Amino acid sequence: MRHTTQAAILCGGRGERLKPLTDYFQKVMIPIGPKKLPLLAYTIAIMKRHGVTNVALLTGYRSEDIRRYFGNGSQHGVKLSYSEDQKGFKGSLNAVAHALRDGAVRCDELLIYYGDILTDLDVTGLLETHRKTRADVTLVLDRGYSLPVGVAEVKEGLVTSFREKPNIALSVTTGPMVVGPDAMALMKKFAGRSKPDLMTDFVPEMIRRGGKVGAFYTEKEWFDVGTVSSFVKLDEELAKHPLSYVGLSR
Repeated sequence: MRHTTQAAILCGGRGERLKPLTDYFQKVMIPIGPKKLPLLAYTIAIMKRHGVTNVALLTGYRSEDIRRYFGNGSQHGVKLSYSEDQKGFKGSLNAVAHALRDGAVRCDELLIYYGDILTDLDVTGLLETHRKTRADVTLVLDRGYSLPVGVAEVKEGLVTSFREKPNIALSVTTGPMVVGPDAMALMKKFAGRSKPDLMTDFVPEMIRRGGKVGAFYTEKEWFDVGTVSSFVKLDEELAKHPLSYVGLSR
């Protein structure tokens, strides 16, 4: 069966935790890496590398900066469409539902990607797994999570053991997901004014309704670029280990 595949990249948030950088840039447009390219350029290049060349950018704050830089996508080897957040409708689920309604997204297989997360995601493997399992939703997960703080065990007021930044054996979401037709229909139906979230609201609702939610585990390192410190860490990583796999860093 031939699928019409599209990617939707969420890049409309104000990035409050990245202030003061986001006073001057949309968070996905902050220059990073040896060539000081926008973070979004890396994500788009990853999509292109895996043959996903139809990409919708879900914009909001400083949307004109993104449109001015990327245009129709032809210079980046992709076809871009845009969907700007509606005033009064916040939340990641509303952003995707609006893109589905206004025609920016037209497909039967949608890869949703958060613009402030960067990873060398095996998009090809993810799509193949989604199709093979015939899931309604496939979440990209990582095995385990390292806490950013130490953890103490306390008995009767005394610390009996201590572990610095332990790794917890849990399946944790990295953000990206693939959704099929039934899931997209539910998104349009479930979205509303209450700032609904894809992870907090949509995925649990899909499970509650008996939808098939699959798992795709990634072994790749991923960066959630939500704070200035995490952005600086990624910038340093790109300088030491250029992401040559997307052809942007050299």
